[in-house]
Amino acid sequence: MNWLELPNKLLLTAILGFAAVANAQTPLQDYKKAWPDFNEIIIEDSQSYDLSIEDKKLKVIQDNHYESMILSENGIQNNSESFSYSELVKLKSYDAWSVVNNNGKEKKIKVTQSNEKLSRDNSVFYNDVKERQLIFPNLETGAKKVYDYQTEFLDPFLLHKFVFGNSLPIKNSTLEIRTGKDINIGYKIFNDPNNAIEFSKSEKKGKWIYKWTLRDVKPVKFESNSPGFLYIVPHIDVYVKDYTVDKTNIPVLDDVPQLFNYYKGFVKNLNKTENAELKAITLGLTAGLTSDKEKMKSIFYWVKDNIKYIAFENGYEGFIPREAGLVCERKFGDCKDMASIITSMASYAGVKGVSVSWIGTRSIPYSYKELSTPAVDNHMIAVFKDGEEYVFLDGTDKETRYGIPTSFIQGKEALYNEGETYKIIPVPIVPAETNEVNEELSLTIENNKLIGSGSVAYNGFSRSNILLQMGDAVNKTRFEMIKSLVLKGNNKFNLKNYKEENLKDRDKPYQINFNFDLDNYIIKVNKEMYVSLFLDKAFEKLIIEKDRVAKYEFDFLTYTNSVYTLEVPSNYTVKSLPEPFILDNDYFKADFVHQIKGNTVVLSMKLKQKKILLDHPDFEKWNETIKKLKSAYNETIILQEK
Repeated sequence: MNWLELPNKLLLTAILGFAAVANAQTPLQDYKKAWPDFNEIIIEDSQSYDLSIEDKKLKVIQDNHYESMILSENGIQNNSESFSYSELVKLKSYDAWSVVNNNGKEKKIKVTQSNEKLSRDNSVFYNDVKERQLIFPNLETGAKKVYDYQTEFLDPFLLHKFVFGNSLPIKNSTLEIRTGKDINIGYKIFNDPNNAIEFSKSEKKGKWIYKWTLRDVKPVKFESNSPGFLYIVPHIDVYVKDYTVDKTNIPVLDDVPQLFNYYKGFVKNLNKTENAELKAITLGLTAGLTSDKEKMKSIFYWVKDNIKYIAFENGYEGFIPREAGLVCERKFGDCKDMASIITSMASYAGVKGVSVSWIGTRSIPYSYKELSTPAVDNHMIAVFKDGEEYVFLDGTDKETRYGIPTSFIQGKEALYNEGETYKIIPVPIVPAETNEVNEELSLTIENNKLIGSGSVAYNGFSRSNILLQMGDAVNKTRFEMIKSLVLKGNNKFNLKNYKEENLKDRDKPYQINFNFDLDNYIIKVNKEMYVSLFLDKAFEKLIIEKDRVAKYEFDFLTYTNSVYTLEVPSNYTVKSLPEPFILDNDYFKADFVHQIKGNTVVLSMKLKQKKILLDHPDFEKWNETIKKLKSAYNETIILQEK
């Protein structure tokens, strides 16, 4: 029978069927059309917990499934994936394979090449979090990378957060929690303002099943000066509230007291045994000092100078500070060890009110009220209660002076250990004036070249930030670093020489005295000379993009206080000066004033930053403010030839 002999109805059906086949797109084509700028897409990223009671203890098993598809030739280069586990999150099993096209059918090719790595910071120190790397074979456009792995959480306090996000687009992202009815869980959802995460709770075979799903997840855009991906990516923090064994309710986590009790168990036996060497060092350091403040400053600086900070952990050592005597003997330690030795030395010196404290850095967006689980903390410091003032003693930053916190814990909360109880201490944002940069320049004009000498002094975080970056650099490298700090005007800036002061004294400003010349900067038109004394134009280029996703965070607030003095050449007079520029809004306080003093023109320039974190409603107003600053920076002095 030919086509013409088919009944009309059958003919129409056949035609429609062939049309459907002709128009149908493969998943690969669909994904490439939806995400043309990406070489790969994650099809499935799922995680499930199974919580049960075994041998009168809580058992937590986690299963993970990952599946992605290669969308282009370039995507083939990304042939590896990895996952993590540790002593407290034991790896029980894993499996991985590539899925390729074999004559129109899917063929699985098992991954045989894999290796385990440790996160090493130094040859003799390690972090016990292990990483299993998988190398996927036979990848091609349209192939899939698939792996599963199962872990067991040995501590129910340490359940991980689940993040609905990646640098790649995700088709489907799911978290599932299965619990016995004698187990109660809690959870907090972050960064889901439109309630896009689908949630369901059901019962199956005597268990509660909680399920959260987010579909068609846009890729995370990583942007400079972002406070961290946890501020923007949808995620869930899950925790066990309590469970029941033999009719006895066993609390786990639900509030700050329970979290503190968990932490307290790690430090209750800390430094109970006296260490003769450390005690002798302490008494020698504090001999003749009369105030607790002087003693703590001496101890704090000794620890910074003599104990090398290196981050490492092993099992519960990620939570338990090491004995102060061991830290002293080794001459190195992590943040908890720094807190341990500082508090121990304070005790030897007879200073009360110094205690280890837990804190989260600024990369963590939660407060203790929002989330009372170990996820709120990733750092430990010592805190000294000096009368009504709390002094934050973080030994991990070598340069920060006594009396101010490290920059990365500003605005956070410290959980201060008072023995049997605790106190939540807010860490202040360090005022801009504390971080003052004070600069003085004397300028002359010779052969149309600007000749200058001056000094710049850095205080607070301005000081510590620079010295941490410079480290022990010497010779040409250090010269170039200094040059970048004091550079004026344009790339014709020539640093002739410099001298540094107060490198080792944290309580004094770090100062650079320098001499320079600057060519191709002065403009002459007929008998007029145009000179701008705005040799530094702070924030001029910091315009925030309209499509920015993340908030914009500064490391610290700044305050610049500069006085530039230009000697007017003897054959010139001042024809005009820029009008004073005054600005005072939510973002800056600025005061730029030019004055004639004898045969000189003096620019006094003060600029104080007010906000450390900019949110989306700030962006447009911030950009408007920067435009005003740029306009002021463009003003020039006009000198008239006599």
